[in-house]
Amino acid sequence: MNTSPSPLPPGERVVIVTGLSGAGKSTALKAFEDMGYEAVDNLPLGLLERLVGDTCPGMRKPLAVGIDIRTRDFDVSRLLNVTEALRTHPDLDVDLLFLDADDHVLARRFTETRRRHPIGGDLPLPDGIALERQMVSMLRDRADAVIDTSRLPVADFRALVEKQFGTDANPGMSVVVMSFGFRNGLPREADLVFDVRFLRNPHYVDELRPKTGQSPEVGAYISADPALPGFLDSLKTLIGPLLPRYEDEGKSYLTIAVGCTGGKHRSVFVAEHLFDWLATIGRRPTLRHRDMPGTLSASTPDAPHLRGGV
Repeated sequence: MNTSPSPLPPGERVVIVTGLSGAGKSTALKAFEDMGYEAVDNLPLGLLERLVGDTCPGMRKPLAVGIDIRTRDFDVSRLLNVTEALRTHPDLDVDLLFLDADDHVLARRFTETRRRHPIGGDLPLPDGIALERQMVSMLRDRADAVIDTSRLPVADFRALVEKQFGTDANPGMSVVVMSFGFRNGLPREADLVFDVRFLRNPHYVDELRPKTGQSPEVGAYISADPALPGFLDSLKTLIGPLLPRYEDEGKSYLTIAVGCTGGKHRSVFVAEHLFDWLATIGRRPTLRHRDMPGTLSASTPDAPHLRGGV
């Protein structure tokens, strides 16, 4: 019996969704389903190639498959091998999406839902999380895209998935620009990190402290720093030539993170500037402010927490 994949429409998209238990796989798969994907959860690895190939006549639309530690025959090396085998199919566009979150966030989610960790057994919850993180670390290293859901509201999480994997997205590398605060840790998903803590800090100006980097007053204060113009020019000179090189290497997703102390003023201002510049050079970037106060909707027009290019 021939079980090799049958011909599919050119560029048919397959997204394999994996990551840490509790990091948001169910939410991601629901977002994929709402985008028109066929979404399948906990598919045994032995059936993945068949599902993509010729055993499911309905699979003629984009496919999102959830596979993680709960999958019956889960094995990291085997999953990577199957993924690479699917990539050799000329009519498939295959992405491996890894969902991550901080250990204390995962522990809180398990406690709130009163669920046991799938591999914890009699181990304390933190030990089960640590064991799983160690087991799947290679998947994270080899993933095409990493999304850290630790501080990501559900609406913004869904918007980010839709932006990066929407079926009507233009071809080319997806670029996410993120502001963050170093006091809350480095973003796990960042490919490039830039530290802007050398710029003058609005936090020490009483009337500016409550505002954010989206405020014109804060922007004017930071813009008055004589170091800013040269830094922005150097940043563009560095990033501009890198983008096509990353694409030539086959990278589909790039996250550029800009950090200051609290993630509220300087990093937000520079990230907004970088986002606007990327749009002017023909990119369709997504902007996310990880640590900016407030839970702002992706659709908020005047102060977006996460927005995409048009």
